[in-house]
This record gives sequence, structure tokens and C-alpha cells, in this order.
Amino acid sequence: MADPDTTDDRRLIALFLDMMIAERHAAASTIDAYRRDLSDLSGWLAGRNRALEDADTDSLRAWLSALSRDGLAASSQARKTSAARRFYRFLFSEGLRTDNPAAVLDTPKLGRPLPKVLSVEDIGALLTQARQDQSHRGVRMICLIEMLYAGGLRVSELLGLPYPPLRGDKRFLMVRGKGNKERLAPLSPEALTALDRYLEVRPRFLKKGMPSPFLFPSRGRDGHLTRQHFATELKKLAARADLNAAEISPHVLRHAFATHLLAGGADLRTLQKLLGHADIATTQIYTHVQDDGLSDLVNTKHPLAGR
Repeated sequence: MADPDTTDDRRLIALFLDMMIAERHAAASTIDAYRRDLSDLSGWLAGRNRALEDADTDSLRAWLSALSRDGLAASSQARKTSAARRFYRFLFSEGLRTDNPAAVLDTPKLGRPLPKVLSVEDIGALLTQARQDQSHRGVRMICLIEMLYAGGLRVSELLGLPYPPLRGDKRFLMVRGKGNKERLAPLSPEALTALDRYLEVRPRFLKKGMPSPFLFPSRGRDGHLTRQHFATELKKLAARADLNAAEISPHVLRHAFATHLLAGGADLRTLQKLLGHADIATTQIYTHVQDDGLSDLVNTKHPLAGR
């Protein structure tokens, strides 16, 4: 077989990426990932005197096997498999191939890691430490933690909350989550108190003479507190509270909300609604966390443990 023309590969990749931008409105990061993955495949095939256009299923499987032998993470293998499937589906739909050699590729199985969980005592220690700082920034941090833990919000949902945040029933937030779907998130009395205190100091975070549509405004480019800044400050707080800062993030507070509710008797369907999960399978991960907790309880507290 003659050496493949990599110019043809680049042309096909460019056509595919143009389609993804025009028809799928793919984000720049998605386009970059597709370009890298398909260029990687093109280079691998070229080393075996094949072009993207004439690759068969066996050569694609050999590529994926090589990635696995090289120790590539299963999640990265899955992403590359998905890129190949979508690329060859595009070639087939455009009449550039008469088949889709990637249609029968198996996706590497991904082991879903259990979320890190804070205990109720950990949350208490975090809040106790936060209350040591009564400055306007300290008051904001208390509010952020209370609202995140009380409502189980995603950090992006919390930081993007509008001002004013409460409408109608003052016990609930109206949250706009993934897919632009709205849901109600409850606020505990403690969270409402923390919110009231924060609203008193909120003007300190505004640009001089400038209103903001966000509950947590910032003078930075985004207009609201960034997740990176919040995460950094939360880790500093955790360290002062003698907690393992490496294992604490805003997202871990959402996990704590879920696991503590489940431990308290909440059912999965209710938890699914509160978390804004589209699929209950995503919510079921917390049952595994509970199973681990029950096992630890038996192993440490049962009278026959250790015998």
C-alpha cells in the first residue's frame, strides 16, 4: 500500500470539525479534544500505511489496544473511542464511506469512583472555624457553606444565583441547573440566617456605584465569585479546622448534603429531584457510599468485631 496522504486526513478532520461547530454548536474545548484525538488516530494509522478514510474495524481496535497497553486511562480511551465513532458516522452520512468501521467498537468500562464524603462532625468543624472570622469575607464564606450544604447545589449553580435570590416561598431557592432546567432547593433556618447576614455586607463586594445581577458579586471579569477562588478559600478554611484540605472542595459539600440526607432516611427519588439529576443511576452512587459506611460501622462497633 502506498504511503497515505496525511493532507487528506487533515481535510477530513477539518470537515468534521466544521460540522460539529455549525450543526452541534460544540464548545471550543470539545473541538480541541476531537482534533487531538483524531490527529492521534491519523498519526497512528499513518505509521501503518493507512489513512483515516480507509481504516477498517480491525485497525481501529488495534489502535485502542495500543492505547490500553501504553497505560492510557480508561476515561481517555472512552473519549477517543467516542471521537472515532462520531467521526466515522459523519463520513458515512456524508457519503465519504460506505460503512462505519467504528460502530461496533467497545467502549472501555469506567469504574465510577465513590465521592469523597465529609461527616456531620466535619461540617460542624468547618462552620465553627468559619464563624471565627466576622469580617465581610468571613460572613460570605459562612453563607456559601450553609447554602451549599443546605440545598445540595452545584457550585456553578450557587455562584451564579441571581440577586435577589428568594422569590415566592422564602424557604426555597429557584435554581437553574444543567440543561437550563429549574428546580427548587430548600434552605435550612441556619442557611436563611446566614443569607440574611450576608445580604447586610453584600454591598462591600460591589464595584463602587455599580449594581450586580449576582448574589455573590465580584469585581473580577466574571462579575461573580469564581469557583476557583471559592475552592481556594474553602481549602484554607479546612486546614485551619484541622481537616484534610486536599479532600475538601465545594463539590464535596454537595456530596455531604446527599449522603447525610440518605442516612437520615430520604428516598432516592426525592434525592434525585433535590440534586437535579436527570438519571436516577447518577443518584444511586450514594447508596454505595452508605453501604461502605454501614460496613465500617459493623466492623468497628459490633461486639464481635475483631474476633
